[in-house]
Amino acid sequence: MLDGWHDDDHAEAWRAYRLSAVYAAEHEPKTRALGIDGAALARIARIAAAMPAELGRDDARAFFETHFQPMKVVAEPARGFFTGFYEPEVAASRTRTDGFTVPLLAPPAELVEVDEHNPPPGLEPGMRFARRTEGVFEPFFDRGEIERGALAGRGLELAFLADRVDALFVHIQGAARLRLQDGEMLRVTYAAKSGHAYTSVGKVLLDRQALPKGGVSMQSIRAWLADHPEQASEVIWQNRSYIFFREAAVQDPALGPIAAAKVPLTAGRSLAVDRTLHTFHAPVWIDTVLPEAEGAGAFRRLMMAQDTGSAILGPARGDIFFGSGDEAGRIAGRMQAAGGFVVLAPRSAP
Repeated sequence: MLDGWHDDDHAEAWRAYRLSAVYAAEHEPKTRALGIDGAALARIARIAAAMPAELGRDDARAFFETHFQPMKVVAEPARGFFTGFYEPEVAASRTRTDGFTVPLLAPPAELVEVDEHNPPPGLEPGMRFARRTEGVFEPFFDRGEIERGALAGRGLELAFLADRVDALFVHIQGAARLRLQDGEMLRVTYAAKSGHAYTSVGKVLLDRQALPKGGVSMQSIRAWLADHPEQASEVIWQNRSYIFFREAAVQDPALGPIAAAKVPLTAGRSLAVDRTLHTFHAPVWIDTVLPEAEGAGAFRRLMMAQDTGSAILGPARGDIFFGSGDEAGRIAGRMQAAGGFVVLAPRSAP
């Protein structure tokens, strides 16, 4: 039995899982390298989709125990590693004003997705997006070029933020809730990216000894950039990856954005994983601890593989979705901890 299994609130886990089940029942997940069978997940999802949206804790736990069995993920190093992400909530304007000058952009028409395993000539292996003009593919503009105006005047602006560092973290998180000046709440979420490899700004600062080892967090990065405005652009532009967005309604304020697995994220129950290894919509049991500032308490719970990220690489690497807004960001920005990573694999059909 998994340590802490009976202490978890499986009714909460069920609500997150059922969002996956409704989608996976109609769209069979792709089986990835770890071998969690997408067809078997779809079979169980069809059972769950026909069940009530709400279950009691005991009934929910019985469902998971009946249909799944734990499969420990063995990684190198021996334990898994967990970070956190969240959905920022920031003030924004639909139009450029003196106070709102930093744009969030929609993807231009010439930016297209390519086969990362068999890219066209002239592109680096693994590059998933490129510029296509008259049938010719070439690398797209990188972050520095775009921020210096490479796409200016194209009408791609969805909204404008007041602060470039806020915009940077919206890019890192891949989504945001925008508080518009008329009181409307708008969500933007990932639509495409420039195709260049992601480079962590925190790692850039660590490599330059601008931040101490073990001292890299969202909060420390923000503070350094604020204290060194003359160096901020050069550091930020080391991350050549640039994210483009699309608009999405905030239909249920309790849920996060629709992510890579095509279902809304649930705070404390959705996990971003390496999509090349893990099959989306599989339940995952994690056993880790929260940051010391949050009480350093045990964090043992059943989560759902519902998202991915450029920096989430490896079989036992997980990124925990903590929700939306500043409080979620405070926890996510400090979350870095080892722990156990157990995938719940489908049991054979009776």
